[in-house]
Amino acid sequence: MSNAAQGRPVLITSARRSKTLDADERNKRYLLTMAVRVACFTGGVLAPNPWNWVLFVGAAVIPPIAVVLANAVDRRRPVDVADSSPSERPALGTGGVVPGSVED
Repeated sequence: MSNAAQGRPVLITSARRSKTLDADERNKRYLLTMAVRVACFTGGVLAPNPWNWVLFVGAAVIPPIAVVLANAVDRRRPVDVADSSPSERPALGTGGVVPGSVED
C-alpha cells in the first residue's frame, strides 16, 4: 500500500525539515517538560509528607532531561525516493494546457 493510500504525505525530496520547524518542535518539548516540573513542584508543596519528597525529586530531575530533549536534533533521514520501486513512486500527471497570455 502506498503512502498516499495510507493518508500520509508523499515525499518527493530528500531534504530535511526546516530549522524553524525543528526549533519550534524542540521549544514545545522544553515547555511541556517545564510545565510538568512546575506541576511536580506545586504538587510537592500540596502533597502529604511521603509523596511531597517524591514530587520534589521529580522537579529536581526534570530540568536536565528537558535540556537534553530540547537540544536533541532530529537526525532521521527521510526515506529516499530512489530507494522505492518505480511502481511505488508518485508520478506526475500530464497537465492540460492553461489558456492565457504572457505579459511582460
